[in-house]
Amino acid sequence: MAKEATVKALPAHPDEVARLVLAMRESLTDSMVERLSVTGANALEVVDRLNDEATREAIHKALDRLTELNRIGALDTLFDLVTVLHGAKSAATDSMVERLWAFTEQMVNTLGSDNLSRLAEGASGAMEDAVHATADARPTGGILSAISLLSKPETQKSLMFLLKFAEGLQKRCCD
Repeated sequence: MAKEATVKALPAHPDEVARLVLAMRESLTDSMVERLSVTGANALEVVDRLNDEATREAIHKALDRLTELNRIGALDTLFDLVTVLHGAKSAATDSMVERLWAFTEQMVNTLGSDNLSRLAEGASGAMEDAVHATADARPTGGILSAISLLSKPETQKSLMFLLKFAEGLQKRCCD
């Protein structure tokens, strides 16, 4: 019974099929035909590229990696990351980008300055000197030895330097 209903719905005469084809052909405008032919040509071009061994291999590899990302749950993470990056890009104004660029430029200039280079070289040299000076020294021990060290002008200058450095750091960082 179901077959009869299907057969009855189909056109019974070749005349009716011809009229249906004619109606479809006449309903398409020239621009619709042009778009359909361009779309078909593009689809065939993509299918033709699949004949290239390297392209086919790349697509298989990409599909394998997507499957693996999905299996371990990283595909959602990847899309979340892309969403966050897109949101940051959308939220960034021109002035924010300019300020970030200015900050980066200032940091590069500061790190590349002669003053910072001399400071780093001096600090490195002072550490090496301290290592060499204390490497063979035998501590004499006791409080009298410590008091004796405090009586030396070099020790007093060093302690004064460290105290002033700590004081200046405290003022600059915490005030």
